[in-house]
Amino acid sequence: MKLDTIFDKLGFNLLLLAKVLLIVLAAFVLERILFFLLRSQYKRGEKGREDATRYKFLRNALRFLMGLIAFAAIIYVIPSFKHLALTLFAGAGIFVAVLGLATQRVFSNIISGIFIVSFKPFRVGDLIKIGDQHVGTVEDITLRHTVIVTFENRRVIIPNAVISDETIVNSSLVDESTCEFIEIGISYESDLDKAMAIIQQECEVHPTCIDRRTANELEQGEPKVVVRLVKIDDSCLVLRAYVWALDPIAARVMHYDLNRTLKLRFDREGIEIPYPQRTITFRGAPPFAGAPMSTKA
Repeated sequence: MKLDTIFDKLGFNLLLLAKVLLIVLAAFVLERILFFLLRSQYKRGEKGREDATRYKFLRNALRFLMGLIAFAAIIYVIPSFKHLALTLFAGAGIFVAVLGLATQRVFSNIISGIFIVSFKPFRVGDLIKIGDQHVGTVEDITLRHTVIVTFENRRVIIPNAVISDETIVNSSLVDESTCEFIEIGISYESDLDKAMAIIQQECEVHPTCIDRRTANELEQGEPKVVVRLVKIDDSCLVLRAYVWALDPIAARVMHYDLNRTLKLRFDREGIEIPYPQRTITFRGAPPFAGAPMSTKA
């Protein structure tokens, strides 16, 4: 079958084909012009996280909108497609209902994306936690979904409607400074005051630790790092240091460093980090000679 025969069956001719190509070209040029204006406006701004969030969202929305307009215009100028579209939407009520149900989730994601950009629970570049599962840095916000980069450099694609229904923990919204809890247990026989002093010293000299004391706290002689006995456990005394870092990522790395530093320092200073211990007592005749038995688990 020849190409012109196929065009004739579809209602095409050279003029109609030229119109379609003109629509595609016009949509592409208009999208490029609007994108250039949007990028120019973004470059003249402060380039903060809120500006980056609006810029990326509007860029994605612009691309989607221009594609939708071009698609509708092409259907309108092709008689056979226009007739088919009018027939489907005017006469096929069931089809329209099914289409509406199918697109309900799509519009829900779009509305949720608009709310995210408008109310700003998070921005591009923020470190967030979605529910109890996903933790990472926001890379992009589109009409349909949000892209989060995890610490393993994996991209997690989450629909905007799902994010709107979840609890969001934002570590970067107002102040990125993070108070990290450094907890470690010592044995009952260890010197409690000495262990607390060692923890305080090691935390304060860490290069990532920052001083968050107020003028009033400095005047009262409050330490840079506070160490408290937070729990008397079954087999150990749990000590906690409150250490500040500039951001959540620095705080996490600092925590890992201090775990190693404190273990080595405790070994040198004779501070014991105990194993969990259980004492089992047999009533009556023991199964072997030697009465109560003590085990370590």
